Parts: sequence; structure tokens; C-alpha cells
Amino acid sequence: MSLIRILFLGDIVGEIGRKAVMEQMPLLKQSEMIDFIIVNGENSAGGRGITPKICIDLMRAGAAVVTTGDHVWDQQEIVDYFATEPRLLRPINYPLGTPGGGSVVLETEKGKVAVIQAQGRSFIQPPLENPYLIVEQEVERLREQGVHVIVLDYHAETTSEKIAMGRMLDGKVSLVVGTHTHVQTADERIFPQGTGYLTDAGMCGPDDSVLGRNIESVVWRFKTGLPTRFPIATGAVRLCGVMVDVDTKSGSCQSIQRFSQYLAAE
Repeated sequence: MSLIRILFLGDIVGEIGRKAVMEQMPLLKQSEMIDFIIVNGENSAGGRGITPKICIDLMRAGAAVVTTGDHVWDQQEIVDYFATEPRLLRPINYPLGTPGGGSVVLETEKGKVAVIQAQGRSFIQPPLENPYLIVEQEVERLREQGVHVIVLDYHAETTSEKIAMGRMLDGKVSLVVGTHTHVQTADERIFPQGTGYLTDAGMCGPDDSVLGRNIESVVWRFKTGLPTRFPIATGAVRLCGVMVDVDTKSGSCQSIQRFSQYLAAE
């Protein structure tokens, strides 16, 4: 059996998160013998969206694919960049004609790896096309082309829609991992037909925070109901994600492990 080891890192929050990710990716590749890294970068530009420079920096540091989510268009300059970089994904269930793509297939030393990005529809804006139908069609297309190793980043709010997606794709993809909530869940498992699953990968950002934001600002907003700014928190950083070993022949997940690394403030 030939295995490929894939590391997926959850939502990168702000400069503090992206710097930590870029510093650690080369070290993790060596220490954990990682073959392929995927990162979600949709909050990497000041907490909202991603820029071309940040995407390039993440890829130079070791990311093979960068995914996004509901904040994908928050930085205007990213729109035109999509035409130049197929490894930067936006949700696949945007209407036809939307800039960019929602899936990519890359050649590696251990064979082809496909990554798909989709966005849920419950309590998340904007409302997009039905992700279950579109993802199912895309997975079928990829499998017909002989791609066995397939990873889905499902950027969604509710646990139920993430689990439902994982169950629908059991035996058809290698990993379904959720993003968007910034809180790592403890439900990693391999479904009966061989698909690895984790409801949410968590975030890569300031550990002493509320979803990466300054604690006092967020608490004040909840207490008063008044608008305020939510600056990115500072201090120690935690990188969160999931690591899987996948059989390159069948595409089945052989092992799954939550990833969490604490980096003390300098």
C-alpha cells in the first residue's frame, strides 16, 4: 500500500496567523513527513479575505492549495488574480461565470490529488447553489478521470450540514473537513466506506481570543449590542487542522489525527 500524508490547516486569521503558518509549514513537512499541505486563507488579510501577495507567500512557504469561503471577495484585488492561479479556490457552488474555480487536480510524486471547496447555505451569506448536488457531480467527474485522492473543504456554519456532506461522500472522497467556525471539533473519524471526516479544522491564529479577535471588543459588543471594531488579537498562536494518511490507489483514508500546535508569543 502506498500512502500520501496530507495536512489541512484551518482558517488563517490575520497577519499573526499567516506568519506562524508560513514559518511552520517547512518545519512540519520535515518533522511530520507531510507530502501535501492545504490551507484555508480566507481570513488571512487583516481578518477578512486574502490578497494575491498573501496567496503567493503561502504557496512559496509550502501550501499546495489555498482555499477560501464566504469572505473570498473581501479584498478587491483578488478578483482578477483568480484567473492566474488555479491553486487558489473559491466555493464551487458559485454560479457559472464567477471568477476562479472551485476544484483543482495537482500532480504529486505519489499521484494525483484533487481539492474541492464548497460553501454551505445555513446561516451563511451569500446564499449559493446547492452544494450537495454540485459537489456530488464534481466528485463523480473526478473519479471518472481516475483521480482517487480527493479532499473537500466544506465551509459551512452548521454541524448537521457538514456531517450530512461527509456521509453522502463516504467511500467517494478521501477527506471531508469543515471550516468557518474557527473552533476545532473532537469528532475526527473514518466513516465505514473509508472517508476521513472532521466537522471543523479550527483556526490558525491568536490563541487568547474570540475566534481570533480581541476579547474585550467582542464581549463589549455582546453586552451592549452596539457596533464596534473587532481587531485581531495578539500574543500566542495556535495552529489547528487535521492530518490524514490516504491510500493512493483506492483513495481511502487509513488514519486521521487532529492537529494542534501552540506557539508561545515571542
